[in-house]
Amino acid sequence: MSNYQSDLLRLLETRGYIHQMTDAEGLDALAGKQVVPGYIGFDPTAPSLHVGHLVSIMMLRQLQKAGHKPIVLMGGGTGKIGDPSFKDEARKLLTTDIIADNVASIKRVFERFLTFAPEGEEGGPTDAIMLDNAEWLDRLEYIPFLRDIGQHFSVNRMLSFDSVKTRLDREQSLSFLEFNYMILQAYDFLELSRRSACRLQMGGSDQWGNIVNGVELARRVDGQQVFGLTTPLLTNADGTKMGKTVGGAVWLNEDQLSHYDYWQFWRNTADADVANRLRLFTDLPMDEVNRLAALEGAEINEAKKILANEATALCRGLDAAQASAETARKTFEEGASDANLPTVSLGAEGLTVVQAVTGLGFATSNKEVRRKLGENAIKLNGEVVTDPAATLKAGDKLSFGAKKHGLIVT
Repeated sequence: MSNYQSDLLRLLETRGYIHQMTDAEGLDALAGKQVVPGYIGFDPTAPSLHVGHLVSIMMLRQLQKAGHKPIVLMGGGTGKIGDPSFKDEARKLLTTDIIADNVASIKRVFERFLTFAPEGEEGGPTDAIMLDNAEWLDRLEYIPFLRDIGQHFSVNRMLSFDSVKTRLDREQSLSFLEFNYMILQAYDFLELSRRSACRLQMGGSDQWGNIVNGVELARRVDGQQVFGLTTPLLTNADGTKMGKTVGGAVWLNEDQLSHYDYWQFWRNTADADVANRLRLFTDLPMDEVNRLAALEGAEINEAKKILANEATALCRGLDAAQASAETARKTFEEGASDANLPTVSLGAEGLTVVQAVTGLGFATSNKEVRRKLGENAIKLNGEVVTDPAATLKAGDKLSFGAKKHGLIVT
């Protein structure tokens, strides 16, 4: 453990959020004597953020809990380009209207994690604010931007960053459009330091190069000392990327993923990952985290339920967490169905088992469903079903493996 003096860095280190910092000593000193506005950027490439973004959201929450000011930066401008960091191919370009819709949809989730000033009020020094970089990026003039900002960037250095180098080493194309992304992200930091006295940018370890660019740009252009901090790459104990499942991304917005499925994602955490997820994704005191992490054998299931309850309550609300926990109890401990399970509608033409399983989001293709049918992994009302054309009726309960259950409704 490092000997940090500020509450902020002590909190972040204790809970496992720190990977790298541009100047740990300087940031520690600053955070110990004044409120530090800090930001993280989120590009609106979908209508909802997913669990992979949750460490960043929790970092902003911890920043506010330590007495500092969170800035949520929506990438309405940079989202029109797409971040190439460690991507194998260019992102699909989104229209302005789609980006605007995504921004509006994503905003809702932050209100559960952060305290914003009441609408219409100026707010206090630690109240969170939300900004959109389209506000300044859309107004940039190309020639002045190249002259005033572009001169401060070395292409040689930019090519040396792992996020770019990895792609070029694989002989994968990197467009000039994407190459500009890191300059625009650096400019965001400069702009926020001017507008909101922002002194800290945080992000995942894949953002290190972009963050360093912003720190150096602020120093060269304005002589301003700002700081960068990244979190460790979040993986499961088996080395796989956290946040992806067979059924796809684990979305934070409830209109993209049911409360119950969100709860189940956390409940299904592997034994080896429980301690780390309790530290990162709950507000439980560290002594309680350590107590739960020490549980073994069948007792670790209690820790997983607490993790699921705490994480779901933060993102979806206490009622959603309690209802999901009760549904799970009835489903697995009493063998009963519950209206809180995810549902799929029969519709006018009825449903086959294959259609119902994909409609519930338990599988991504008909081929996968047929394979599971052949493995006797799908049950209808507790009985194994093997016929892909089997028809269903309202009230039927469909089980996909041991842990995914859904109801058929009219």
